[in-house]
Amino acid sequence: MPVPPFNTQGELPEGIHQATMDEVIARFGTGTPQRQLLAAYLLRIYALVSATGKLERFIIFGSYVTATANPNDVDVFLVMGEAFDVDEVSGETRIMFSHAQAQSRLRASVFWATRSTSMTNIDDLLVGWQTKRDQTRRGIVEVII
Repeated sequence: MPVPPFNTQGELPEGIHQATMDEVIARFGTGTPQRQLLAAYLLRIYALVSATGKLERFIIFGSYVTATANPNDVDVFLVMGEAFDVDEVSGETRIMFSHAQAQSRLRASVFWATRSTSMTNIDDLLVGWQTKRDQTRRGIVEVII
C-alpha cells in the first residue's frame, strides 16, 4: 500500500507507513533542490547502514516526511540487530552512529538502538518520533528492507 496523502496540515496521517526506499525518494526526495540534496544523503545513509548486514529497521520521521518544501535535515531511527557492535564499525559508516557527525556531515539526525533493547522501549521510541511538540501525532515512514 502506498504512503497515504498528506492531511490538511501537510503531514502524514498518524501511524507507521511502510514504503520501499525507491518509493520514499519518489515521494519525498523531489520538488526542491533541498529535498533532492537530502534524498542523496538519505540514500548514502541507507547504503552505509545496510552494508553492515545488521540493519533491521529504518524509520524516517520529522519534516522530511511532510509537505515542507525545504526541510533542514532528515531524521532517521535505526534498529540494529542484537549482534551489532558499534565498535566493529569504521570509516564513513561509523559517522552514522555519531549523532553530531551525522548531523554535520550528512545533514541527518540519526538515532539508533539494537534489537536487544526491549521491544517495549523501541515501541515507545516509535510513538515518540510520531509525537510533535504540541503532543499531536503525525505519521512516520518505515523503509521496507
